[in-house]
Amino acid sequence: MSATVDWLRTTTPGLLLLCGLAIAVLLVAIIRFKLEPFIALLLTGLGLALAAGLPVSKIVGTPLKAGESLLETGFGGILGHIAVIIGLGTVLGAILERSGGADILTEKLLSIFGEKGAPLAMGLLGLIFGIPVFFDIGIFVLAPLVYVAAKRGGRSLVLYAMPMLAGLSMTHAFLPPHPGPVSLGGLLGVSLGWLILMGFVCGLPGFVAAGIVWGGWIGKRVYVEVPDEFLVRKDNGANGITDTGSPSDSAAQPGGGVSAQPSGAGVATDVSSTAATLVRRPPSVGLIGGIIAIPLVLILGATFGSQLLEANSKPLQVLTFLGTPAVALLIAVLIAFYVLGVRRGSSVQELSTLTAESLRPVGMLLLVVGAGAFFGKVISATGIGAALAETMSAAGLPVIVLAYIISCGLRIAQGSATVAIVTTGGIVAPLIADKGYSQLALALIAMAIAAGSIILSHVNDGGFWIIAKYFNLTVKQTLQTWTVLETVLSVVSFAVAALLFALLA
Repeated sequence: MSATVDWLRTTTPGLLLLCGLAIAVLLVAIIRFKLEPFIALLLTGLGLALAAGLPVSKIVGTPLKAGESLLETGFGGILGHIAVIIGLGTVLGAILERSGGADILTEKLLSIFGEKGAPLAMGLLGLIFGIPVFFDIGIFVLAPLVYVAAKRGGRSLVLYAMPMLAGLSMTHAFLPPHPGPVSLGGLLGVSLGWLILMGFVCGLPGFVAAGIVWGGWIGKRVYVEVPDEFLVRKDNGANGITDTGSPSDSAAQPGGGVSAQPSGAGVATDVSSTAATLVRRPPSVGLIGGIIAIPLVLILGATFGSQLLEANSKPLQVLTFLGTPAVALLIAVLIAFYVLGVRRGSSVQELSTLTAESLRPVGMLLLVVGAGAFFGKVISATGIGAALAETMSAAGLPVIVLAYIISCGLRIAQGSATVAIVTTGGIVAPLIADKGYSQLALALIAMAIAAGSIILSHVNDGGFWIIAKYFNLTVKQTLQTWTVLETVLSVVSFAVAALLFALLA
């Protein structure tokens, strides 16, 4: 027995077997027993640490000192990096949503592209509005606008929905301040400026292939009408847009769960008094676009300033301060509070209420990311990462390919993109530590992980069911449209990242 235990803890095959068993247990806990991913990741990490023979003091510390334990450094290290960013990003998205910005962007894009270009307009709407807004919230906000566009155009709902969904999915997977890319920045040690730049470079070709090319092709072959109950028409005096409600019933999720109740866009059928206050006078397109661009420009300014300006110079210090993600997002939030709230008649108390409401769902997300980072810390401490690196080198498999394959496997098996990203990031981080990779190379590896995390969305993904319900799709139609779209987006984006990695890294 002791010989077997020693073999598991000290040999490359044994360590790899432990890692494989840990991941299998994690997937069974989430998929079979429907255990909350946060709990599953925490239990699996602790179990792996004990099975690998790590000292208890290293795993959880001592009763008098726990600050240097794997548990606290795993959680604290990543949450210290992402908590403020995700919190501020969530608040920014909430005030942009409640201000009626989606309505204004839709009308402007439709006026530019016309009736024939409406699907492309929907895609750009998802792409632009998806930067500050989480994926599922983006669906709730933008779906009613897709209904209106499809009804006006008289064509399949699929033709208008797929480009919009591709835009939302691309920004959610590849661009900060969304949880996945921000988590990868902390796990892999890559700046958010490089992640933003590579997110656009790798994600936009995938968006075009999946949303415009595939969406246009499948939208002409799968016909889905907009049901009358999806269109609860009323006059929105603020901007002249015909507003709509959403499906009245909630979207079922796997395991009998229920998704968040659908909400309307802009002046929705179910909004709080705070929301109603914020949409009294709709903002301009330029204002909405400018607020979304502020944090991106500041972060990129700091990134490229560090390459072009003299070290420790005053201009670089200013750019670095303003371009720190937390500071950049705080500036954008404060500007949004004033120009979209206070200047248009909202009180500070109403804005505080909106902030509190928007931050409520963030807690569990942060716990999942923290538990995933702890799991990765355990993998690193056990030596499994080094064993995996040795095996990978012997097999001649590039790290970017391995990262994509692991992420794909986790996504397909358990459905959550966030779990796939943080778990893969934890596995891959030890493989690239001290290898001298540039920020560009690290960002491309992060893009490979992000691309893998969205592949082949199917029935174990809550988003699959939300999309089926919101766009009146059967399970077969959702597989034909949404599942293929996610796969195209994943494969094309990874291909771009892999090609750039081969040429530049």
